[in-house]
Amino acid sequence: MAERELQRAREPESKEAYFYEGLMRVWKEARERGLTGRVVIKAKDIPFEQNRQGLAKNFLHPLMTDTADSAWNFFIHDIRNHSGMHRHQGGLAIYVIEGKGWTTVDGVKYDWEEGDLLLLPIKKGGCEHQHFNAEPGKPCKWLAMIYLHFIDRLGSELTQTKVSPDYTHV
Repeated sequence: MAERELQRAREPESKEAYFYEGLMRVWKEARERGLTGRVVIKAKDIPFEQNRQGLAKNFLHPLMTDTADSAWNFFIHDIRNHSGMHRHQGGLAIYVIEGKGWTTVDGVKYDWEEGDLLLLPIKKGGCEHQHFNAEPGKPCKWLAMIYLHFIDRLGSELTQTKVSPDYTHV
């Protein structure tokens, strides 16, 4: 007759210990990331990527895990003609690096040019917006700065309402 080995089932950890230990792990990983993650992100190492909103170069992004900071989304948008249109709760800053154009926010046109700062308003239900190059064929770029923890607290959603004319992967 085969010998059977009895194993005692492991006692489940209490949720208090589980959550506390999980929090300790998360903080330790964040600290380690801050100490060992990339501090300088070189523009030459980052390609532009065509997405449904436009042509973008992502310096910091929530999906990046090798940088010293994970709290920001920074990207350059190169507006050739116009971007797609999307809606979210706002609360971000856009600094114009080069060129001139305008942005429509809920149908209202706001002109901008190199050196200007555009602030998308925080609105219940979000603000629908789209960006335009005033001189198609000439460079027109801006840098978006989004503090992700702030956006999370707003309960922000992102809804694409029109796709960039340059996006072909629909």
